[in-house]
Amino acid sequence: MLTNPPPHNAETANLPPGTAFVDAFVADVNGSLRGKRVTASAWASAARNGVAFSRSALILDARGASLGPLGLGTEDGDPDGAAFPVPGQLAPVPWAGPMVAQCLLSMRDGDGGMLWYDPREVLRSVVERCRADGILPVVSVELEFYLVGADATGRPVPLAPTRGGVARIGGGHLCLQQVQDFAPFLHALHDALTSQNIPADGLVSEYGPGQFELNLLHGPDPVLAADHAVLQRRATMAVAAQHGLRASFMAKPFAAHAGSGLHVHISLVDEAGRNRFGAPDGENLLESAVAGMQAFHAQSMALFAPSFSAYRRYCAGAFVALSSAWGEDNRSVAFRVPRSPPAARRIEHRVAAADASPHLVLAAILASVHHGVTHRLTPTAPVTGNADRGADPLLPRDIFTALSAFEHGKALGAYLPPQFPRLFSDLKRAEAEALFAEVQPVELDFYL
Repeated sequence: MLTNPPPHNAETANLPPGTAFVDAFVADVNGSLRGKRVTASAWASAARNGVAFSRSALILDARGASLGPLGLGTEDGDPDGAAFPVPGQLAPVPWAGPMVAQCLLSMRDGDGGMLWYDPREVLRSVVERCRADGILPVVSVELEFYLVGADATGRPVPLAPTRGGVARIGGGHLCLQQVQDFAPFLHALHDALTSQNIPADGLVSEYGPGQFELNLLHGPDPVLAADHAVLQRRATMAVAAQHGLRASFMAKPFAAHAGSGLHVHISLVDEAGRNRFGAPDGENLLESAVAGMQAFHAQSMALFAPSFSAYRRYCAGAFVALSSAWGEDNRSVAFRVPRSPPAARRIEHRVAAADASPHLVLAAILASVHHGVTHRLTPTAPVTGNADRGADPLLPRDIFTALSAFEHGKALGAYLPPQFPRLFSDLKRAEAEALFAEVQPVELDFYL
């Protein structure tokens, strides 16, 4: 099903003056970055011939542990792949000083072919399938995150800014004072993203204390949009650390506060770049895209919410979808159509958690859009009120149910490498088993 992409162009552009090292990395199935630091003197050769490191770096668990799904990384001797630079992704690393640059890579196997479980290639193949059928997506990604502090025992807590010597928890959605409280970090983050050509559009204070959302500009290359999202996460955590803070993209770090999501805005354009959803006959196309999202919702949940804790986000009153409802200008639904002029007509996919792989989330979304549009599906009636009242019992509410739905979901599976659903499911089951192997503190309160 997957074909080899064109050969990589070696990223041999001149390094910034004074560069001594290049951080060269791939984006794994968790959206985490894995790789190595290469000396500047060795970079030209590495860019031309590939950076060699373990292929299983792409399929580690959330901790970075090798669990060997399908025997990869364990029973096969853990072979190396060759990771080649993604053109245009050589950039400075401002938080590390002038000596360090970075470059995102794409992994190939030992024979030079694409590595089938590289999330970038999984997404690329879905995008190619869409474009082959005249479905041209434009997407943007919004990521939420928390700035996290610690109490006297070291337990993570929401970070409280201090004003006038008094710690102040709160602020909430669209609170400009909370933005101002953390302005040195937020402005440094914007500068870092600008220096790396990551198109940040703006940021807002979200519902949780110390919680923010950073928006990226929309564009016609979904793979690049996902690349920008994983690079944004790296920059956010690194710049926060530089300011003595800790940033977390955990889906639900605090039970009493809002979770963090990964929202995707999507529209379809014609060859001239005109928004097809905003055309006179565009409403039927939009509704077919929504219907595809509804059809693939349940079997995509493992990619949208890939951790045990992510399912704590899905609760009433939190503007996190409990069903596959859709509607105009309604934040309680899974698939929201914001009020906008025809040129900006789009769907906001509001399901995924912030700890998901942006590449795999976009692959699942675009697969659903392709399915809905090519089959001319019809969605349910749009919801005009609070969709929380209509929780769908067929949607997975835990990671194990979601993994089963993903592994056996033939419709979505037809868009993915044949072994990928089993690979991902085995990895995440093993990750959850490792989590529960330790006695949790709350268990002692319940059962000791």
